[in-house]
Amino acid sequence: MDPELEGWWQVISLAVYSGYERMALEPFFRSERSRVAHVARAHGGFRQGCSEGHAATLERVFTRDGLVHEQAGAEVALPSPLPEDPARPPAGPPWKPSAVGEPSAVVQAVVAVAERRYGSAEDAPDAVGWLLDEEFAYGEPYGSTGEFLGDLADAVAHQGTCTDTTVEAVPFLMALVGDDNVPPGSRLVLLGHLLRLAASERAAAVSLADRVTALGGAWEESAAAYLTRQAIGRELPTLLSRWEDESDAARFALAALTALCGTRDRRAVSGSATLPAPAGSSRADVVSLVAALLSDDREGWVSALDRLASWLPGVAEKAAGPQVDLRSLGLALLPDLVFDDVASGITAEREMP
Repeated sequence: MDPELEGWWQVISLAVYSGYERMALEPFFRSERSRVAHVARAHGGFRQGCSEGHAATLERVFTRDGLVHEQAGAEVALPSPLPEDPARPPAGPPWKPSAVGEPSAVVQAVVAVAERRYGSAEDAPDAVGWLLDEEFAYGEPYGSTGEFLGDLADAVAHQGTCTDTTVEAVPFLMALVGDDNVPPGSRLVLLGHLLRLAASERAAAVSLADRVTALGGAWEESAAAYLTRQAIGRELPTLLSRWEDESDAARFALAALTALCGTRDRRAVSGSATLPAPAGSSRADVVSLVAALLSDDREGWVSALDRLASWLPGVAEKAAGPQVDLRSLGLALLPDLVFDDVASGITAEREMP
């Protein structure tokens, strides 16, 4: 099913475990994934994915067609005691609460921006036109703001994949983030979506680094992802001009977005140093990474990644690949690191029945 791998060998391991809570085994599984990736690279290959399932299902569907070697009874003994994930540093100070707003009010604010920019569905990008469609206006109301913002994000980039439609819709998303009629919490959620769009190709490059190397290729960024990031960068100065009026959480997200777009802006560089991130907190390590990427400080981002890897095993797992560019890794990590933090200050409001 994968033409690029025609003629390659595939190695499959079928693991069955019982008597343990799934999450208790995660540190062990993570170490096994890293070990398998190391073995694969040593043989000129790469580890491609992993999955889990119920033993009865796996044993029923596992096919031995083409199998050339099977070691009966092979077993990897679980270590005793099981490894544990490292302790996470304390979080930073709480953010000022940011409400997402009631669904109907947010929908009205978003539609109002669409009407001002495009006038009608015929003149709007494909990802925006549905907001101006008569059927949408008379449709069922949303039960939560999160559901509406999720639909909007999916319309712009289905499953996070950048396309020509995404590029066309970026100015609209940026306008929403800069519109005071959109509640602060919803603006933060939209900033989170923009972070993921700007980092989408970096994340793919990190994930596929071993495969690209094994196949003798070179990573090429898709045109749509590149143009999406460029489009965000063009609109970013307008948002950064509001820096003094934004909350600390929004400034944190804007600084990360500035780093992802490669934009040089003194407000983001100097402003990141004033964010509430006391030494020894998990936020301090993320802010250090953002600041180093903004300043193009290689020593700084390598040091920040080392600290993050000391308490985030997933970072250590990604950084273990010798083909992974550490700057790309740092940029790829920003959306989750930043939004997971600022999301703690976002408060949801549901429509009253």
